Amino acid sequence: MPERLPISRPCHCAASAGAANFHQPESLARRALLKGALAAGIALPFAEAALPDDLKAARPQQGDLFVFVRGDKAGTVIAPADVPAGGAPLFAWPMEPSSKTVRDGSRLNQVLLVRLDANAFDDKTRARSADGVVAYSANCTHALCPVTGWKAERQLLWCPCHNSEFDPRNGADVVFGPAPRPLPALPLKIAGDALTAAGTFLGRVGHTS
Repeated sequence: MPERLPISRPCHCAASAGAANFHQPESLARRALLKGALAAGIALPFAEAALPDDLKAARPQQGDLFVFVRGDKAGTVIAPADVPAGGAPLFAWPMEPSSKTVRDGSRLNQVLLVRLDANAFDDKTRARSADGVVAYSANCTHALCPVTGWKAERQLLWCPCHNSEFDPRNGADVVFGPAPRPLPALPLKIAGDALTAAGTFLGRVGHTS
């Protein structure tokens, strides 16, 4: 899925005659202030009313739910039982739980959910799994192709663009192909009946260039 790029909007700036500087519109100033505050971890009175575009493009955050990307269930919350044991991974978007904003404003936010035997996981993978489900970035670290393939007999994630293979039982380590590093993992937990992000991506999402 191509990334949705933000739409550029004209800036209706005003300047007095002979003035060297333009005055930034209040809405743009508010956006810049909010982004700066969020990046610094500062809570502002209007932080709960963060702009929808910001929420949609932001990477998954702790507490986010996950929703289906495709099919009749698209947009509905994913429960652990929805992820088939030993089957092909589910593509999911994270969703900010308070506003129900789906973070589909960037292709880099798309996640793969895979359910396997937790006894086969290495220690680090098991620690960030939930009921046998692990989550990884759906974007290959080689050239940003979507990792859509699944080799069931070997239980490997596969990128069809250049044949990179990743082992979800061992931190999505690269076992074949040109990918230079593992798929970034996303820690999980179960809250109520839903899968929930227990943190942010462990590593930079995307290719190396």
